[in-house]
Amino acid sequence: MDQTIRPRRSVLYMPGSNARALEKAKTLPADGLILDLEDAVAPDAKDLGRTQVCEAVKAGGYGKRELIIRVNGLDTPWGEDDIAAACAAGPDAILLPKVESAGMVGQLESRMEKHGAPDKTKIWCMMETPLGILHAEEIAGSSRRIACLVMGTSDLTKDLHAAHTADRAPMMASLSHCLLAARAFGISIVDGVHLNLADDQEFRAHCVQGLEMGFDGKTLIHPKQVEPCNEVFAPSIDEVADARTIIEAFAEAEKEGKGVVVVDGKLIENLHVENAKRLVALADAIDDLAAGTEA
Repeated sequence: MDQTIRPRRSVLYMPGSNARALEKAKTLPADGLILDLEDAVAPDAKDLGRTQVCEAVKAGGYGKRELIIRVNGLDTPWGEDDIAAACAAGPDAILLPKVESAGMVGQLESRMEKHGAPDKTKIWCMMETPLGILHAEEIAGSSRRIACLVMGTSDLTKDLHAAHTADRAPMMASLSHCLLAARAFGISIVDGVHLNLADDQEFRAHCVQGLEMGFDGKTLIHPKQVEPCNEVFAPSIDEVADARTIIEAFAEAEKEGKGVVVVDGKLIENLHVENAKRLVALADAIDDLAAGTEA
């Protein structure tokens, strides 16, 4: 599985049939861009969207932003052509919608091999149906190419006949189950979108909730959501400073043959050091990404 520390705080959906949006995306501070050929593209614009997205990926100009192409499903008239074109374009990942089994991942992977997808092109899986949620464990462990699970909370809410509530209680079981599966196999997972663009306070609350649950970031539907999302999911200056202190103190303790150390009155063990190293690596990766985001 993909063990690379890569910032995925903000992953913004961009409609593949909108050339202006694809160009605008080069200036946005999102960690990742999902160039969408599925829900955001009308049936009569599928061919245009495919061409524009793949040409945009090949042309580059997106700096170090992660580029993900969301293809149409293999059960649609466009899925096969989408996958072939995406493999030729060589994005960072191909996002498969409505994944419900390891077999569906295998079908995508076999087509990626057939069409010569580069090794760097990973698989992301949309988790957005009840059956997909129930099979999260087998999906997360189904391929070495899998790098990330993406929560599709809008479709999932519909299928569950649930309500969109401020506390997202109807989503908690599904979110937690997929989070467990992702962590069990060492891959990333990003939270679902927030649809109410008029409620900035609720959006921020949902970002904080996702962070506290353990998500790596959140999928977004509007550029204005990017910066507050980045802020919430990034380690703070104080958190990074504390993490570096923990790492240094534990290293000194190890030199003295000790397995624990007290830092600011708190007992520090190896598990705390591992988390501290993760935070520092994430902060460094965010700085590296910010330094290379200009097109």
